[in-house]
Amino acid sequence: MASFFNPSSGSRRPVRRVIPGFHLSLGFTLFYLGLIVLIPLSAVFLKTFSMTWEAFWTTVTSERVMASYRLTFGASLLAALINVVFGGIVAWVLVRYKFPGKRVIDALVDLPFALPTAVAGITLATLYAPNGWLGQLLAPLGIKVAYTPLGILVALIFIGLPFVVRTVQPVLEEAEKELEEAAVSLGASHWQTFRRVTLPTILPALMTGFALAFARATGEYGSVIFIAGNMPMVSEITPLFMITKLEQYDYAGATAIAVVMLLLSFCLLLSINALQAWTRSKQNAGRE
Repeated sequence: MASFFNPSSGSRRPVRRVIPGFHLSLGFTLFYLGLIVLIPLSAVFLKTFSMTWEAFWTTVTSERVMASYRLTFGASLLAALINVVFGGIVAWVLVRYKFPGKRVIDALVDLPFALPTAVAGITLATLYAPNGWLGQLLAPLGIKVAYTPLGILVALIFIGLPFVVRTVQPVLEEAEKELEEAAVSLGASHWQTFRRVTLPTILPALMTGFALAFARATGEYGSVIFIAGNMPMVSEITPLFMITKLEQYDYAGATAIAVVMLLLSFCLLLSINALQAWTRSKQNAGRE
């Protein structure tokens, strides 16, 4: 129990905390993280270690698995980049403008959070099917969305958009509009104001939203399988391939692919966090 000095009485009185002390809180934190995160991840690695190195390498580098890696990480990366651009625009409109129906649009941004992923997948597949409301408009143009890699991209954009909007929105709300107005009054163009004043302010938030959207997209399953078509070597994502391995009772093969995805995702997120830290250090150096 911590204490503080009371000048009037010349004595120390204990400070009662609502939350228990550091040692108990730290122990509970480590226990909770170990139970929820570390133990399941350790089980994945331990199951994979039951394979020989040759079997592991053959499993994770087969032609079909490599194709699923390229599709999963490529579509996730592209979807996250698209969400950074358009999610930033949505956040900007919601913060800087007042218009009828603003609260409705603001609530709709959270729809992918509340909607079950399977429902989202069925809805998207119905809309973009060749005879769907949107699909029948795109079909005469030669654009096929449902049951193609393009459909996977659409689904990943749908589920990743809220991560960018909700990360950038509070930063824009706290940003000082006076700085932008001052830049314009000094003769800066709108592009110069955005590039030199606004973008440095929201860049860390944009990168955080990108990382969250990318991480969510790489492991997405429910909203993708209904619109993907699941054709081997064409539109088969890695999570679906892992499910296929489990249905074949090849648990070691499924965990081997999971380990590769885990390591690749961890390296990418580590790189993004390092870049984000470098950006913040550059910003702090610029302020000084």
